Amino acid sequence: MTTVAHANPILDFESAPVDSKVLEKDTALAHTVDVADVDADGREPTEEELATLRKVSAGMPWPAIAMCLIEFAERASYYGSTGPFTNFIRGGLPDGSPGNTGAVAKGTAGLEQKPGALGKGGRTATALTTLFQFLAYTIPIFGGIVADTKWGRFKTICVGTAVGAIAHILLVIPAIPSVILSGNALAPFIISILILAFAAGFIKPSLAPLLCDQSPVHHQTVKTLKSGEKVIVDPSATVQRYLLVFYWSINIGAFFAIATTYAEHDVGFWLAYLLPGIIYCLMPIVLVLAYKRLYLAPPQGSVVLEASRVTKRLFANGGWKRCWKGGPAFWDAAKPSVIEQTEGAIDKKVVFWDDKFVDELKQSFDACKVFLLIPIFNLCDGGLGSTENLMTVAMKVNGVPNDLIGNFNPLVIVIATPLVNLLYTFLDKRRWTYTPMWRMATGFLLASLSMIIGAILQWKIYEESACGRFATGGDEECFTSISLWWQIPLITLPAIGEIFVNVTSYEIAYTRAPARMKGLVYSGVLFTSAISSAITLALDPVLVDPYLIWPYVALAVAGFVTAFAFPIFFKHLDKPVVFNDVDRMEGKQQPTYLAEHGSEAGESLNEKH
Repeated sequence: MTTVAHANPILDFESAPVDSKVLEKDTALAHTVDVADVDADGREPTEEELATLRKVSAGMPWPAIAMCLIEFAERASYYGSTGPFTNFIRGGLPDGSPGNTGAVAKGTAGLEQKPGALGKGGRTATALTTLFQFLAYTIPIFGGIVADTKWGRFKTICVGTAVGAIAHILLVIPAIPSVILSGNALAPFIISILILAFAAGFIKPSLAPLLCDQSPVHHQTVKTLKSGEKVIVDPSATVQRYLLVFYWSINIGAFFAIATTYAEHDVGFWLAYLLPGIIYCLMPIVLVLAYKRLYLAPPQGSVVLEASRVTKRLFANGGWKRCWKGGPAFWDAAKPSVIEQTEGAIDKKVVFWDDKFVDELKQSFDACKVFLLIPIFNLCDGGLGSTENLMTVAMKVNGVPNDLIGNFNPLVIVIATPLVNLLYTFLDKRRWTYTPMWRMATGFLLASLSMIIGAILQWKIYEESACGRFATGGDEECFTSISLWWQIPLITLPAIGEIFVNVTSYEIAYTRAPARMKGLVYSGVLFTSAISSAITLALDPVLVDPYLIWPYVALAVAGFVTAFAFPIFFKHLDKPVVFNDVDRMEGKQQPTYLAEHGSEAGESLNEKH
């Protein structure tokens, strides 16, 4: 399939061909418009209209909805499987566990019990779950590169889906009661979660960009609503709404973890790991049904190799000093036109890119810099490993699964996402734009508030427990009368913050990256979770009694300070991105030298790599 290119001075990105019927659909959230007399080419707004008319999104075509269904199934299976990990690893078989399945004992004997199987302790549970999260959010870098340069997004998703199916089959094996009793369950469990991390790493960096590729809006156009109001159908607003729906579908899927939480608690881990595999079967079905109607952007070739060569050039010959000083001199040093002026000649076998590619790379790096602060939010948002789970050990559960509270995160997001969308619409109608950096700041402030509550709650547990500051050892005499439900603010506040932080990050990654770098830049957002996991792993030795108050205090301060860094230091990201050369941006124009001497350049590159 081919894409239709439109020159647009405000914003252009790779997307499916315009379909006027799609523009008329009212299938997205409340901010989507029903447009009358749609012209596929659309009149671009004047400067006055840009300043006065509100910006709205187009509706979602069926292929875009299909991508959300796939994300729902993938995340339902992912979170449904990973939710029981901590209990499966940490605790041993409860006394009286029916059939040695890891479920709690029936009747009153199981009211205060927690599910368990391997009995490896909290430290091992934190280490393995953190390792899994680290891999699941590091491998997307490789998956994004493969999607951008070799296979394309759809094929990469299909490969990840096939690998994930194998992982879900293997995951049931260590949860079989006879395997648990044999003491040999740990090895197959580790193998299965490593394969599952690999599968997620291929699916995640491609699915959201493939969704946004289906946008029917290429450039800003003035449309008239049935009410007579003139509006601007905006590509950026369309991507924002698509990603809101996408994130909504993620958390509908994540809500499935409640089912597996009760499955492990009442039936056993074998059912908790079987159910996600069943719902995972929806993915290949939807992929087959949607395939013929999807716009599939082709892979773009040598972008990673070009980027690595440009980066090497940037830091050669005093590049670190230029980087520290800032300004255009740092990036200009890698432009062939500047190299030719300073060195007198260019070796086309070494410098095989052009000036535009350096500008594209700079734009991608500008987007990625803001992602470096996101690990702070991730740590506030349940990123402290099993710390919050350990807190529940000393709390009164009254028969409620101890890891149930964590599942309120997706529930809150499912409820709050439409409300946030209504907030955006309300503000847009009053010509007040809720800019990306202030959205990020809002999310960080909510996360900071949750950490303040966490510190107070952990202090209260230490004060009330007979074990003092060693209350989370699991001994009955250490229990307190503090209800498990007091953890809800720790879950709900960062959950609302995710709508502002994560969705905005996805939006920045997609709209500010050239087409042949979208998967790579998007994987940069995902990699922030890997950084958070690495920090958690490094801090694991101190995430124990009697120090559990201080991580909450530190993150409360860090989250508050960082919130104001976004509108102060990154306000340039609030301005619309400029992609004047649409064909080039979509990867249709390779550097002239490669077009004329592709085989020669390829041989040179192969010799050096």
